[in-house]
Amino acid sequence: MRRSLLRLDRRLRVLGAVAVSLALAGCRQDMHDAPRYEPLEASTFFANGQASRMLVANTVPRGLLRADTHLNEGRVDGQLATTFPMAITPAVMQRGQERFNVFCSPCHGRTGSGNGMVVQRGFRAPPSYHEDRLRNAPVGYFFDVMTNGFGAMQDYASQVPVADRWAIAAYIRALQLSQRATLADVPADRRAELDRPAAAPAAAPEGR
Repeated sequence: MRRSLLRLDRRLRVLGAVAVSLALAGCRQDMHDAPRYEPLEASTFFANGQASRMLVANTVPRGLLRADTHLNEGRVDGQLATTFPMAITPAVMQRGQERFNVFCSPCHGRTGSGNGMVVQRGFRAPPSYHEDRLRNAPVGYFFDVMTNGFGAMQDYASQVPVADRWAIAAYIRALQLSQRATLADVPADRRAELDRPAAAPAAAPEGR
């Protein structure tokens, strides 16, 4: 009986030692400490002593190929585009209004008249979107200004994605139309809505 217990104890010790060895082997840092260069680290492998290599000429990072100049530059055959590169849907207009209110209205105002809140506090006033020069400007002009900036206005290329810039341009066109629209611009099946009285504001709840 005693010998059996001794054999069992010896086997358990051997198994324990094997388990510890396997655990230690699993904790090796070979992959974690794999040879590599940190950004801008020196290197003796390359002749110029730099580990960071320049991109191969004429290569474009994945996802950044901007072959469509109409979409990405607001130009067609080198001229400012007079059309949009995508369909203008209610969703696009809603997005354009939301982005306009965030990025444009502080200077241009909610109606595009150039009397935004920062202008009211002394900042240089931008031109009104409703002056003839801008009403007659091609839509690509607004995209170009948002992309590259103009005058006192900085560019918004890094803050506003391409699709949102076009959505804002569409909303600017809607603002311009809103100031000069006529009855003929309203669809015939909706003209009756113009004669409806405005809804009264909801009454404030009475205090307890």
